[in-house]
Amino acid sequence: MSDFDRLRNSAAFAALLAASARLGRNPLQVQGPGGNASLKGGGAMLVKASGTWLSDAETKDIMVPVDSARFCAALRAGDPTAEDNAAFVPAEENPLGLRPSIETSVHAIFDWPVVIHTHCVATIATALRQDAADVVAARLGDLGAAFVPYAKPGLDLARAIDAATTPETRVLVLGNHGLVVGADTAEEAEALALAVAGRLTPAPPAVEGPMPDLGQFLAGTGWQAVDHRATTAIAHDPDLLSRLRETSFYPDHVIFLGPGILVGEEEETAAEAIDRAGKGAARKMIVFPGRGAAIPAEASPAMQALACCLGDVAARLDPSAKLNRLTPEQEAELLNWDAEKYRQAMDAGDSGGPNPR
Repeated sequence: MSDFDRLRNSAAFAALLAASARLGRNPLQVQGPGGNASLKGGGAMLVKASGTWLSDAETKDIMVPVDSARFCAALRAGDPTAEDNAAFVPAEENPLGLRPSIETSVHAIFDWPVVIHTHCVATIATALRQDAADVVAARLGDLGAAFVPYAKPGLDLARAIDAATTPETRVLVLGNHGLVVGADTAEEAEALALAVAGRLTPAPPAVEGPMPDLGQFLAGTGWQAVDHRATTAIAHDPDLLSRLRETSFYPDHVIFLGPGILVGEEEETAAEAIDRAGKGAARKMIVFPGRGAAIPAEASPAMQALACCLGDVAARLDPSAKLNRLTPEQEAELLNWDAEKYRQAMDAGDSGGPNPR
């Protein structure tokens, strides 16, 4: 029996799948195919496949075998083969030909048996702040937390994590990105992720409902209203909308909705705004002030989930906090990255995840 078989047949793996599915069904932790989980042992690792949904962990085979010991050695030695996650997947152990998560290097380098990465909205709302390191130290310091400034997901992020952590580090708040927790068991990792969210989550304010005329305003355009109160509320809060417009804050927004947050102009028709959204690096969500937010009628479940995520993050932003934004260069490297193009292609084929909300 191989080390991978021992992992697959272990109670620890069954517990990881159960925790992954629970977190994956919680839209305040995971949206669409975002987030990933892993189990390591004996130099072997099973990690979520790119483009799959954590919510499917107990019903579909979404885990990929990776030689984590060899991967870590290559990464720390600066070996260029570490650029390709798939180079460390033993083909005979991967009959479905799944591609390992973009964040495989993060899971390999973070030295805990169980590693779970989520796009927890409370964590993202903190991770956008320019004073995020101070907030993390004050609220999460006793949990063994470290703040890691934004780095491109994947190898760059893994190296930043390796430089920022000690053997006592259990929680990573990733600038403009999300949360990573490490533990000895899946149950401990899940509890830690939920504890972090509880410490970082303020009570969201009351939000406006959708304007009844948004559907009529969009009639004939092929777009639909975002049916999520927190996202709709952005359109009714001029100060918040001013902070968010034309800017991206975290990678999955860029990947699934396009760069920035397009805002409809006062005298602009819906069709005119949609035409503007399709130019250049196309954007797949528009906020119409005083009305609500819209996405294409054929939006995938992942796009719908990320449209909801924006509202959930926005509802938890401290109005007095200064925010870090992704630069146009950072947006471009995400959009032009083959690993993310693969996730986009998987999403276009519909990974089968649940509809958000």
